[in-house]
This record gives sequence, C-alpha cells and structure tokens, in this order.
Amino acid sequence: MPRPSRVVRRHRGTWLADGEVDRERARTGSRRSRWAVRKRWPVIRGMIFDIDGTLVDSVDLHARAWQETFRHFGHEIPYDRVRAQIGKGGDQLMPALLPEDVVRDRGEQIEAYRGDHYKRVYLPEDLAFPSVRELFERLRADGKRLALASSARGDELEAYNRITRVGDLIEAESSSDDAERSKPHPDIFQAALGRLGGLGPDEVLVVGDTPYDAEAAAKAGIRTVGMTCGGWP
Repeated sequence: MPRPSRVVRRHRGTWLADGEVDRERARTGSRRSRWAVRKRWPVIRGMIFDIDGTLVDSVDLHARAWQETFRHFGHEIPYDRVRAQIGKGGDQLMPALLPEDVVRDRGEQIEAYRGDHYKRVYLPEDLAFPSVRELFERLRADGKRLALASSARGDELEAYNRITRVGDLIEAESSSDDAERSKPHPDIFQAALGRLGGLGPDEVLVVGDTPYDAEAAAKAGIRTVGMTCGGWP
C-alpha cells in the first residue's frame, strides 16, 4: 500500500496528507478506517526515460562535441562549463554559453554543425549502460507502459533506439524535434505523456540524470527518479 508523503510514528489516529494524525476522526470513525490514509499516490502505470546519461553513457561525448563546435566558430569555452549544460537542447544550451547576438545570428548554423559533428565523430562511440534492455523487459512484464523523451534530435533518437535495443519495448518517444522548447521546459515530457495516451501525469514517473530532467518533469506535474550514472557534478 502506498505510504504517506513522509514517515510518521504510529499513533492511534488517522494519517492526514501531510503525515499528521487526525485524532478526532479516529475517535468518531470506525475501527476499520482508523488507519486509513486520506491521500494515496495513484498507481504508477507508465515511465518516461531520459536517454543521455540515463540509458546511454554519452554525456562526456556530447560535451566534447559542443566544445569542439564552439571552438570551430571561434568561441573557447571551458569543458566543465559545457558539460554542466548537457541535458538541455541546443535552444537552451547555447544561450547559457554564448553571447545573445551570436545565438541570434548563427545559432541554427552552430547547432547544425554540432549535430553533424556528433554523429560523425562520437555517435559510433556511444554505449548503453549495462542491463538497459533487461530493465525495460522487467518493467513491461510488470505492466508498465514505457516511453523515451530526450533533448536529442530525432535522428539521434533513432540511433539510441538501436544502441539501447529497447525500440520494441516502448510505446512512445519524443525528441527536441517534437517540442517548441527543450528541457528544462516541460514540452518534451508533455509530448511523451500525450503519446502514451490515457495516463495522467500523476500516474507516470520520469527517470533522468540531471536537474533539467527534474525541473522539466515538475513543470509537467510528473514525479522524478534521479539517476547518478550521468555523472552530474
């Protein structure tokens, strides 16, 4: 049975949503309802997974690709600053690292170069973390509906399906191509949730590795499971 939002001591009363005890209700209520929980979390029926740093060991590779792209266009940005922005799409990452006029005048050109550079140099090095497919198989066997949601471009997402070998186990996917704004805005997770169909945000968990995943999920009303495998500093 789902627990209250925080751990409480056992009192002779009824748990409230915040974990406090309603003693008056306990005195006047039936014994059967004495330990009733007023608010319960809905059953989790779906899970939406981020990819980079969550399912695929690619964060460092993306950081290198962006740093080398910026250098190509005449901007030397320290690796650590670039890496701290990985998890955002280019529309959110570039304004955090480049002058506004550069993003305005050359942003599309820079992002296109980065995409081609990444696919040519680094995508062949991408590896899934161990047991990703086995995890998805177990979740499916448990009745969970699964989706992928990434700030990557659509063509990169197709490659990740091959790398993770979970394409036949998911019901939906969304990329930065499907959203007006990438993470930490909620658009990508909202798109994935909509494509799952029939599930409310409180019936789904997002699994990600950066604060940008957690922020985007929270804005969409979805709870988050945070992973450390992406190496967030």
